[in-house]
Amino acid sequence: MAKEIAKQAMSVFEQIRQTDENGNEFWAARQLAKSLEYTDFRNFLSVIEKAKEACMNSGQKVEHHIVEFNEEITHGKGAVQDYKSYKLSRYACYLIVQNADPSKEVVALGQTYFAVQTRLQEIRQMDEYNRLDSEDEKRLFLRNEMAKHNIQLAAAAKDAGVIEPIDYAIFQNHGYMGLYGGLDAKGIHQKKGLKKSEQILDHMGSTELAANLFRATQTEEKLQRENIKGKQKANQTHFEVGKKVRKTIAELGGTMPENLPVADSIKKLEKDKQPGILTGKSKLKGNKF
Repeated sequence: MAKEIAKQAMSVFEQIRQTDENGNEFWAARQLAKSLEYTDFRNFLSVIEKAKEACMNSGQKVEHHIVEFNEEITHGKGAVQDYKSYKLSRYACYLIVQNADPSKEVVALGQTYFAVQTRLQEIRQMDEYNRLDSEDEKRLFLRNEMAKHNIQLAAAAKDAGVIEPIDYAIFQNHGYMGLYGGLDAKGIHQKKGLKKSEQILDHMGSTELAANLFRATQTEEKLQRENIKGKQKANQTHFEVGKKVRKTIAELGGTMPENLPVADSIKKLEKDKQPGILTGKSKLKGNKF
């Protein structure tokens, strides 16, 4: 029942998605507010203002994501009236649900929906990724992205108080446990039949790498956005994000990451690729993330 409710709530966000005359998708602010159970649009305006601030802080231009327009509202007796509103991009919606009332269940569902969809959109918009045809090329690309974002995640974790190497290992295990249904790095090694010396990420296919990339990027953003401090809180945050990604995979009918097939070592692919193609051998070689 809970899974069905989640799917219905997710579909609401797709149902209210619109397309303008230029083929650009957008969400109308008043419709989104209603979907997020805000009965008074004036209360929702404060959430939009927070989203604008977050947009500027992330280096994005607000006018590219939040545009004022007149939204038609149909009243009970069929009368149609224009009201001041905003056209919101998918990224703007993502920022809005991150700043909306967390006590609302539909807000939590919206956070998952827009976070996943926004990240997928970012990947689709990457010119490099769109030019890739083979699974091997996608693996190399995503593995390099994973390495880059793990460095950023480590920096965010350090700011939160995860300093010592042993503490960071524990922090990483919490992310794995959330995403892999309780399995830590050792458990994943055993489940997938990997040797102790083999890096887990080096033996993931593109689907599993994408799930872990999403886990890393969202944890990094959440640690920074909420200014989380303390090792325990950082660990719990990583676990919760991993668990939310796992839940999304389940809701979409996907295969759990621990059950995905083990891929050949990415080191073999690096040897077959000439330097300068995609990520380049030098950037991936010796990667320990």
